[in-house]
Amino acid sequence: MAEHTPKYFPADRLPRTTSATVTGGQVLVVSGNDTVAPIAAPNEAWLGVAAHDAASGAQVVVYTTGVHQVPASGAIAAGKPVIGAAGGAVAAFTNGTDEPEEIIGTALSAAASSLVVIKLGR
Repeated sequence: MAEHTPKYFPADRLPRTTSATVTGGQVLVVSGNDTVAPIAAPNEAWLGVAAHDAASGAQVVVYTTGVHQVPASGAIAAGKPVIGAAGGAVAAFTNGTDEPEEIIGTALSAAASSLVVIKLGR
């Protein structure tokens, strides 16, 4: 079997070009070839969390794993799976309404002051 060399490693921090203005802490989605943008709705193409602010067309570091405080849309209980929402935020997953493949991670605390701590994970 041939050896495999990763395209980029470590996988927890991935540089990408933005296709829209990004604010640090927003959940990002793959928006095109090697580009990312803030998530706007549930989307299975989510990639991770922006490490810093970046203008459209600029480089941004994306954290693809870990625990992050991100914007929250609506009430989210601790332990609830979360999905993408408008403005790079997350919302509570609803069984029977939302698609399981769109889950971004799990809320580790209840949402407060429009923020929630989540663990990223598929």
